[in-house]
Amino acid sequence: MTVLRHLGKREWLLSTLAIITIICQVFLDLRLIDYMQTITEMIVEPSASVSGVLIEGAKMLGCAAGSMVAAIITGYCMAMIGATVARNLRQAVFTKAISLPEADFEHFGAPSLITRSTNDVTQVQMFVVMGCQMMVKAPILTIWAIIKIAGKNLTWTVATGVAALILLVMIFIIWRIVMPRMMRMQRITDDLNRVTREHIEGVRVIRAYSSQDFHQQRFEATNTELTRTHLVVSGSFSFMMPMMNTVISGLNLAIYVLGALMISAATGPAKVTLFSQMIVFSGYATQAISGFLMMAMVFVFAPRAIVANRRIREVLDREPSLLDPVVSADKSASTLGKGTSLDPAEPAIEFKNVSFRYPGAEEDALHQMNLKIPRGQTVALIGATGSGKTSLVNLIPRIYDPREGQVLVNGQDVREWRLRDLRNQIAYSPQKITLFTGTIASNIAFGEGPKKITPADIVSAGDTAACDFIADKEGEFSAEVAQGGSNFSGGQKQRISIARTVARDAQILIFDDTFSALDYATDRDIRGELEARARGKTQIIVAQRIATVREADQILVIDHGKIVERGTHESLMASSKIYREIALSQLSEEELA
Repeated sequence: MTVLRHLGKREWLLSTLAIITIICQVFLDLRLIDYMQTITEMIVEPSASVSGVLIEGAKMLGCAAGSMVAAIITGYCMAMIGATVARNLRQAVFTKAISLPEADFEHFGAPSLITRSTNDVTQVQMFVVMGCQMMVKAPILTIWAIIKIAGKNLTWTVATGVAALILLVMIFIIWRIVMPRMMRMQRITDDLNRVTREHIEGVRVIRAYSSQDFHQQRFEATNTELTRTHLVVSGSFSFMMPMMNTVISGLNLAIYVLGALMISAATGPAKVTLFSQMIVFSGYATQAISGFLMMAMVFVFAPRAIVANRRIREVLDREPSLLDPVVSADKSASTLGKGTSLDPAEPAIEFKNVSFRYPGAEEDALHQMNLKIPRGQTVALIGATGSGKTSLVNLIPRIYDPREGQVLVNGQDVREWRLRDLRNQIAYSPQKITLFTGTIASNIAFGEGPKKITPADIVSAGDTAACDFIADKEGEFSAEVAQGGSNFSGGQKQRISIARTVARDAQILIFDDTFSALDYATDRDIRGELEARARGKTQIIVAQRIATVREADQILVIDHGKIVERGTHESLMASSKIYREIALSQLSEEELA
């Protein structure tokens, strides 16, 4: 079980203490019944004294107090274990989630991963705190009480056995009803989280298109399905508990009715003996049935916990599709990705017959791609939306692996690099800008990599990215960044992303359509600063605008996953029909001259 993997030495010691205190608790609870029998017998004895009864009563109070202390210790131990397990599980799921390659991450989806790291972990924690106590206490209490009952009276024993059998059948039926619906409920919860997240993130679009009614209906459909499933589960549990109490009450009634019949048929001292036995037997039988009631309570927690544990294990046991290379006996792990070619004559990046297809897609996004990007050059990729530009740059930091062929960085296949070492060579500004809660400075320094970024580096990177708007912010670089950067415009977020890429000071800089929200003047200024600052580094710029790419050392025209043209701006204007059409759709002949 997943829980057991996350128990340390301290938790095992607490578990042992909890088991000991549970045994003590059961012993003391059953001793109460023994003292009850003694007091009953003393009351009917003519020679019995009040002081003797009070002494036995004091012993009963002592047992009750001891049982209470044992219960408190048990609860504290299990609470500590549950809190630790929950903390470790949350950490494990989070660590696993952020380490998963893109394809594996998309397999689960962000809403599902959030549910698994919060709600599912909580369900496991509740079971550890409550369910595990009952799982240990129930069989101990039931077996011990049955041993006490054994041989005292066959009639009462049979009645107790019938009650126990009824409870077991009820538990089995409810389990068969509840378990599949609990699994369904968790899946629907994932769907509800996904729908809710989509609606909240896209609320501006929803309002703009006045489609609130449609999305409201979509949400209500999922919410209604979850509610119906939850009602079945809750209804089953609601039915179970009253039935359990009814069975226990029926057992007590049967014991007393049968006892009354046997007492009325007895004569002399036998009446007193039977009366005393009836009280004691009723106490033991109640304790035995209470064990079954605890088992029933376990079944309230267990289905949720089992499903939650299974979902957590799916994440933790997921083998990443992208792994670091296996280190051979003659090659140290420290040499992976090292000693690679830094010869200026050798390309910084090379594609050899690369074909790539997204998981689940029917067609390749890249077809037999061959490409050499010289060290220290600026290479631009341009083409229509969906032509394969982003797919190409995603293969360089090994966000995905090619289906065929090789991608080489510094002369070495990216699959032969350790992922950390490979990505330390690269600074990547993705198409979708992500800013994190914190400050402007913390976001610029986010990707510091192997180099410690100083405050001066942050300011310098901001200047390179034309982040002049920072001066107008209260606190400047210490200004707050809201979740997702919602308090910044698209152009401001792009400039912060560019500054983050520059601050990392990597050898390969990738800008995936990062200039799209900038005006032409800002675009020109940033590229001028980059040319000076990143001299000697390899730059890859993905763009839709001719103005952004025209100064590149080499421009690649991408169409349907293939490089159809390559050259400088001037040569492509003269030789490439596609490039010229793109250029003329954006700029006039005079502007292009």
